[in-house]
Amino acid sequence: MEVFDAVRTVLAVRQFQEKPIPESIVHQIVEAGHLTASSRNGQPWHFLVVQDREMLRRLGALVSTGPYIAQAPLAIVVGMEHSPFAVSDASRAIQSMILTAWAQGIGSNWTGFANLKQVNPVLGIPAEIEILAIIPFGYPAKTIGKGKKKRKPLGTITHRERWNQPFT
Repeated sequence: MEVFDAVRTVLAVRQFQEKPIPESIVHQIVEAGHLTASSRNGQPWHFLVVQDREMLRRLGALVSTGPYIAQAPLAIVVGMEHSPFAVSDASRAIQSMILTAWAQGIGSNWTGFANLKQVNPVLGIPAEIEILAIIPFGYPAKTIGKGKKKRKPLGTITHRERWNQPFT
């Protein structure tokens, strides 16, 4: 899949098949995050790969915006070292992982947004590492309409050279 096609068609997936994700694809997803550009090459992220069913259930119970983590065959916990660029850099890495997975037919969705201190002790993550998000991954349980997104018209959010100058 071409990059623009992945961006154009990616949708949030919250229901997953029980089908495991091949280890080679798990590595590719993580490597996509690892290879993402970061400010000053700081790479302030840490990725914790979780595939244990019981731990996935525990994480699903801990994250109010992501109970469906419990049904995913894979979740990646994204932690950050202290840095003024950490949220931006780790967010970019998350998007790289989501798009890489999508190109392989694997859906995902961002769950949580910082303020996930309750996850650190469960996974043995040091307190100085802030958890930004948990991203569950899996093959979509239902056929989903790729590319059928509800978006504001491009002309209402895009300007050329100056505000309110149409982008056409």
